[in-house]
Amino acid sequence: MPSSAAEIYNYRQAAPGLATSGQPREDQLAAIAGAGYEVVINLALHDDPRYSLHDEATSVKELGLQYIHIPVRFDAPSTSELSKFFAAMASHKDRRVWVHCAANMRVTAFLGLYRCLCEGWAEEPAFALLREIWQPDEVWSAFIASQLAKPNAA
Repeated sequence: MPSSAAEIYNYRQAAPGLATSGQPREDQLAAIAGAGYEVVINLALHDDPRYSLHDEATSVKELGLQYIHIPVRFDAPSTSELSKFFAAMASHKDRRVWVHCAANMRVTAFLGLYRCLCEGWAEEPAFALLREIWQPDEVWSAFIASQLAKPNAA
């Protein structure tokens, strides 16, 4: 039985053309393509076989999708990575985008910041998906607060 994109770990439909999740399996990448997504943004690292595919970039490209990899260390998120994420989101705002990491934690934090800092959302709705999935640890709480405190963040 073919996999459904909605079955991917910690899947969330963030907006009509935007979905987020944890790490998809190979068959789930095909389901993402089948669901009409055009761009896959991966915020996870590629160096841990427990949380990454052997060659996700090739798998995604073979499905006809654009692949963007912005590796974010879970224990050390940076403004540089956030800026790259903001640029990727802005440049693909009119396309169907799937954003994932290992467990949808990095993604929901970066998406919340994008919604606040780039789209003008209030913090409560901007971070609603994050609160559904996890409670940020000290590293992520400090990172989010530092980005929100900047006058022209990322």
